[in-house]
Amino acid sequence: MTTTASPRIAVVGAGPGGLTCARILQRHGITVSVYDRDAGPDTRDQGGSLDLHADNGQIALREAGLLDDFFRLSRPEGQEMRQLDPSGAVLFHHVPERDERFKPEIDRGRLRDLLLGSLHPGTVRWGHALRAVDGPADGPRRLRFANGAVVDCDLVVGADGAWSAVRRALSGATPRYSGVSFLEAWFHDVPARHPEVAELVGPGGAAAADGERGLFAQRNGGDHVRVYVIQRVPADWIAAAGLDPRDTRGIRAHLVDRYGHWSPRLLRLVTDNDGPYVDRPIHALPVPHTWEHSPTATLLGDAAHLMPPLGVGVNLALLDACELALALAHQDTVGRAVRAYEETMLPRSTRTARLLDGAAEHLLSTELPDFAAADGR
Repeated sequence: MTTTASPRIAVVGAGPGGLTCARILQRHGITVSVYDRDAGPDTRDQGGSLDLHADNGQIALREAGLLDDFFRLSRPEGQEMRQLDPSGAVLFHHVPERDERFKPEIDRGRLRDLLLGSLHPGTVRWGHALRAVDGPADGPRRLRFANGAVVDCDLVVGADGAWSAVRRALSGATPRYSGVSFLEAWFHDVPARHPEVAELVGPGGAAAADGERGLFAQRNGGDHVRVYVIQRVPADWIAAAGLDPRDTRGIRAHLVDRYGHWSPRLLRLVTDNDGPYVDRPIHALPVPHTWEHSPTATLLGDAAHLMPPLGVGVNLALLDACELALALAHQDTVGRAVRAYEETMLPRSTRTARLLDGAAEHLLSTELPDFAAADGR
């Protein structure tokens, strides 16, 4: 069994979880390589704003030596939250305390840049889309990439998200459609170009729902707002309506029909966006998702426990990454480290996944969420 003195560790996926794992490993003197399918760090948009919680995500950043940098880059005012009804009336308004740091917001891109900048040069190998993981369970593992590269390693860590290629080496599970779909819309330079949207959303987020459809608008850095149009629809609803994802005008007309009874103030979130919509059907892994232990492969984050987007995903990914890296630093063999990590991670993720199983429907509920309970207070 490979010792943890000088193992060949390959992390697949340069998202927050994979990069955090690599950062903590390097802080403990352990060599690691990260492989990502993107051609480079700026290949695609990294997504919206994240809230990192004091009881999981922030723990990982502290272990990574990056917590002070995170607070410097984060937006504590992003913790403000408004709940409205379809008429635009405010039902609930949470304004964070001046020194509140339980779950400040940070743009995904800024968090990724922070993590990338903390790694040794050359740690991330871009343009490596994983095609297969070969080799026996007791190792070594052989990674085969679409660009023809072949890499042997003593441990492969699947941090490659919802449609993980590493997962296939451990589990036959695949994500299932939740029945709820997001349609993402972007608003740029909102104070100047969309002042009504800026006022409606404030510095944090604003949500509304009527039981069948909902909206969630979230302030991002740089005076941007992302809006998620939330619907209970088939996964192929755009094609079923005779539309094309690039047909912004046609999709907008369809949404106006579905949201037409909502107030004009809220309807702006559906119709006044800059550029095209982005279709994001919500998937989740079966619950529980477990696998037979292998001393040479494991998963973290969405690859291990994809759940509906209710504020826990990235926080669990960072905590997974932290605990796996620390286990590799403190156990005497890779296999024992992987087992110790999974003995904690799998029960925790199963408990959380059971709580959130089917919870995508809550995004459409007219009941006020218990924000205090969601914060873990």
